[in-house]
Amino acid sequence: MRLLVIGGSGLLGFKVAELAVEEFETFATYNFRPVELEGCDSFKLDKTDKNDTLALLKKIRPDVVIDTAALHNVDYCETHQEEAWKVNVDGTRNVTDACREVKAKMIFISTDYVFDGKKGVYKEGDTPHPLHYYARTKVEGENVVKSAGINYAITRPSVIYGWNPSELAGLRSSSGKSVNFVIWVIDKLKRKEEISIVTDQYSSPTLADDLAEALLVLSKSEKQGIYHTAGKTCLSRFDFAKKIAEIFDLDGKLVKPVTSDKFKQIAERPKRCCLDVSKAEKELGVSFLTVEEGLSLMKEQWEAEE
Repeated sequence: MRLLVIGGSGLLGFKVAELAVEEFETFATYNFRPVELEGCDSFKLDKTDKNDTLALLKKIRPDVVIDTAALHNVDYCETHQEEAWKVNVDGTRNVTDACREVKAKMIFISTDYVFDGKKGVYKEGDTPHPLHYYARTKVEGENVVKSAGINYAITRPSVIYGWNPSELAGLRSSSGKSVNFVIWVIDKLKRKEEISIVTDQYSSPTLADDLAEALLVLSKSEKQGIYHTAGKTCLSRFDFAKKIAEIFDLDGKLVKPVTSDKFKQIAERPKRCCLDVSKAEKELGVSFLTVEEGLSLMKEQWEAEE
């Protein structure tokens, strides 16, 4: 089976490709940083270029395409709406059109932010109600995929984190790329810097390795539709940061609590956006990790790399 990962140089995309080479004929795309992985051929691609996207899929002829490429930085998307739409909606449409042309299954990575956070724990059938522009682009991306007339699956993770050494160099980048929250917290605490983290925004942090495994199960499955693919723990960003400090043996006293009304963010965030993953676990036969389990695995990978 031939698998193409769009966005293979990102945290999730690389984790998917790294796992996929064990059982798939694996290909990956990158925009700026080539994917250096034995057993994986990589190609430079900007998915907002419709002709290049179609040409590449015709060249590779993948059976499955996993699209992880997007502008994820919520505040950046709020202030760069045209760019966010071009990547997250128009770019997604280019991929769906190419998948239809080569008859490939498409797996689209969405987000928990499609919900407004007023319900608390969301199931796949709950109606999206985005609060900010990034979420609007992902809802529209979902609609593009669902209406494309292709074999598809949509996954919704939450606060994706994991060991990714390449992110360390780009922590202070002003680009539209988002930064892995766990890496950011660890970097700040190692520098003995205080960080203010909100106590009233809840989510289900998702280990990238865990999500990658679920995506490969979906790649081999005949299953279609929407799946929530997130971590098993629902907790606040503040408690998440404190747990990061605990697992990585850092000073948790540097993590200071603040409420959303006093924390300056350009785009409004949902207050409680945790996801129910029981459908994915039952139908796909996968099991998602708790925050403690995920952070412990990430620490093992970090220490092995260092």
